[in-house]
Amino acid sequence: MAKKENNSTNPLANLDEDTQRKIQELQMLEQSFQQLLMQKNAFSMEANETDYIIAEVGKTEGEVSRIIGNQVMIKSTKEAVLEDMKKKKKLIDTRMKSIDEQEKIFSEKIESIRDEVMKAIQG
Repeated sequence: MAKKENNSTNPLANLDEDTQRKIQELQMLEQSFQQLLMQKNAFSMEANETDYIIAEVGKTEGEVSRIIGNQVMIKSTKEAVLEDMKKKKKLIDTRMKSIDEQEKIFSEKIESIRDEVMKAIQG
């Protein structure tokens, strides 16, 4: 059994090694979860922008222009831009679905470890 030290500066010092390890794992999972949520937010904004482009290009008649990189603008057809944007939207939706699945797994794992830690702390 792990030695329990009486250390007033570290509230975790009185917990056994397994509980301390679980707390550290929980902290790492929560950091990874936050990064995942930031990714999800970025994809969500990109999805909204893509939907907006699809809607606006759909209203346009004739040729449209598109920006390539930050410096070049080229003329294109409405159909070509719509096709590209729909492909992009499909890819974003696939990524969002994957992130949603990962989010569910993270949430369940975090909740499980949090419950274990709380039981250990409460004795």
